[in-house]
Amino acid sequence: MLSPREAVRTLPSYHPPLAGRDGLRLDFNENTVGCSPRVLERLRQLGPEQLARYPERGPVEAVVAGILGVAGEDLLLTNGVDEAIHLLCETYLEAGDEALIVVPTYSMYRVYMMATGAKVISVPAGKDFVFPGNEVCDRITPRTQLIAIANPNNPTGTVAASEELAKIAGAAPGAAVLVDEAYFEFYGQSMLLGRNEFPNLFVARTFSKAYGLAGLRMGALVGDADQMRSVRRVSSPYNVNAVALACLPEALRDQAYIEQYVGEVRESRARLEQALEASGIQFWSSQANFVLARVGAAGRFVEHMKRRGILVRDRSGDHGCEGCVRITLGPRAHADRLLTALQETCDELGIAQGASRR
Repeated sequence: MLSPREAVRTLPSYHPPLAGRDGLRLDFNENTVGCSPRVLERLRQLGPEQLARYPERGPVEAVVAGILGVAGEDLLLTNGVDEAIHLLCETYLEAGDEALIVVPTYSMYRVYMMATGAKVISVPAGKDFVFPGNEVCDRITPRTQLIAIANPNNPTGTVAASEELAKIAGAAPGAAVLVDEAYFEFYGQSMLLGRNEFPNLFVARTFSKAYGLAGLRMGALVGDADQMRSVRRVSSPYNVNAVALACLPEALRDQAYIEQYVGEVRESRARLEQALEASGIQFWSSQANFVLARVGAAGRFVEHMKRRGILVRDRSGDHGCEGCVRITLGPRAHADRLLTALQETCDELGIAQGASRR
């Protein structure tokens, strides 16, 4: 009888609750208003011949590389950051290898790592989700082949200092070190500039968050040219579709749109954190487009917010996140709706823990 590999049979399932998402979607860290109007105009210009051809990513990679300030040979466009993670796992991990993650973090790191047969080593974040840089270094062994770090981290919004990330890359020269910068635009600090010191360091970016292109699935992986040649061997030459390739340059050229959106999200983030503090609800200061807050009965909180037309994400199943929800931020008008629903839900459920901000 046909049977999948043991590594596949034992994989944890990840089923994002995408169905029935009616209301203001503050549960998946998406751009809550959508992409630049320039992207929509480019979509209207697409003709049947463009869709009939196999996609050519090289010219668009050159555009993206120029904007990021890296060499073209150092960059690979991917089907979202998910594919970038998958490609690194397929390139560097074999059964019996070790891969390190800091928990809580993005669930798909573990899934792609385990699919290769590698052993995943989970390093718990410190108190208040402080990045455990020394502990990560202590867990590096000769069997460590991949280390994945989200910065800012999801679901906590906390960050690791560039010095800590550099220390880890230096401590594990035989391992691929991925710094996943999916929320870079809301943070503003990157490892791209210091990447050349470490040929084992990779940086991933996505255009699903600030750029509002989650439906087109576009990401980028940047690394040492020699290493990227190996990663390209694993990648399909047609891994990103023609529609996404046509639209991405227009999204990148409209930086005024991105700057305005990011500015409003940061303002909304500050307003939410102030409201949570005023209500005595514990939360963790975020550098992303979301805030993690401990509300107690997370499931009930999510349902009561949904009744008010606001979707937020229950993250109480993540390590150290008992009773927590993650709330995505959008522009001012969406923050107004969120804060009204938040106050009504807190009053209805009697939520006020008196915990201080972290």
